Amino acid sequence: MRDYVKLLEKVNEGIDRFAAEAIALSDDLAARPEISEQEFETSRKHALFLQRAGFEVEIPFYGIPTAYRGRIDKGANGRVALLAEYDALPEIGHACGHNVHGAMSLLAGAGLAPVMEELGGDLWVTGTPAEETNGAKITMAKGGLFDEVDLALMIHSGGRNSYARYRALAMDALEYRFKGRAAHAAGAPWEGRNALNGATLFFHAIDMLRQHVRPEVRMHGIISQGGAAPNIVPESATARFYFRAPWRSLLDRLVEKANNAARGVALATETEVEWKNFELSFDDVQPNETAESMMEEVFGEFGVPFGPCPGAQGSSDVGNVSKRCPALQPTLSIMDQPFAWHTREFAAATVEPEAHEALVRGARLLASASLKAFLFPELRKRMWEDFRTEKNRIVL
Repeated sequence: MRDYVKLLEKVNEGIDRFAAEAIALSDDLAARPEISEQEFETSRKHALFLQRAGFEVEIPFYGIPTAYRGRIDKGANGRVALLAEYDALPEIGHACGHNVHGAMSLLAGAGLAPVMEELGGDLWVTGTPAEETNGAKITMAKGGLFDEVDLALMIHSGGRNSYARYRALAMDALEYRFKGRAAHAAGAPWEGRNALNGATLFFHAIDMLRQHVRPEVRMHGIISQGGAAPNIVPESATARFYFRAPWRSLLDRLVEKANNAARGVALATETEVEWKNFELSFDDVQPNETAESMMEEVFGEFGVPFGPCPGAQGSSDVGNVSKRCPALQPTLSIMDQPFAWHTREFAAATVEPEAHEALVRGARLLASASLKAFLFPELRKRMWEDFRTEKNRIVL
């Protein structure tokens, strides 16, 4: 434990040295937001920060143009991956706080860099773009990148409340394309088959399905294409939906119900329908009791108040990582207002002094948890035991 205290002092000194630069980086990203899969300047700035902090950086990384990995490999005494997000949302910018908590992971890495020789482990700071769409963590996890990582972790920016035990919904993104037959909408509408009727009726079918699903389920969509002109019976129409559920097996059953509904409305409107994924699928976050208890201890050590997770908080590609190794994504308050994610108010709050303070605080939490993972082999062993137990648990 004396080694932990001594090394943590050095880590915090490193965080102090790079804090102003990390805050400036976060604010710069807020002023110049780049959306998913377009984070070219953002990822370059992240990589330069890590290089200045002593990391060897590979960019692009894993076949993903805006991904990167910074690495300090000093031996086999544990492997920790700090995950960094940095994509913004269309029109409303960094309304999910990725500018703040992405810089948070970088700052934690900068604090750990000077002690890696003593720790004898392998530290990654992995840039994971496009969390809001085709989450890069999905591709990385599927490819096995995290399979030998002892702990993958990041913190997500939050409103007024903080919690260490984050939960998220599994999600499938499906596009339904209805095909009909064009006709003059006034002169001979009986010759047409209205694809937009199929898409519209599908929305009603989904609304009726809501009565017969678990309360945690979420189903929401848009009509992304509905015809060419009012005087033409629409020969094609497209609806895009996100389907979410607390675990994958339930989501699979939900999606089959939705597909059956699509078949039924196509029959009713004499149209045809086909569907496909338009984005990669997100998994639910797999709990890890040992890792989450450790993180709660870290919150307590730094005097950061936290409560229980209020339930599944949207969807995250961290869920896919959690199916391959022990993983954490606590939520840390960066403001004193209960602003919701994906709002203009949340985006504006990410550049306030309170968010700057939270950025540094979060870096200390991440660095402390990483330090424990490197220092205590028994902790790593128990995290892996919990991972395997939870992964083998069958949820119907």
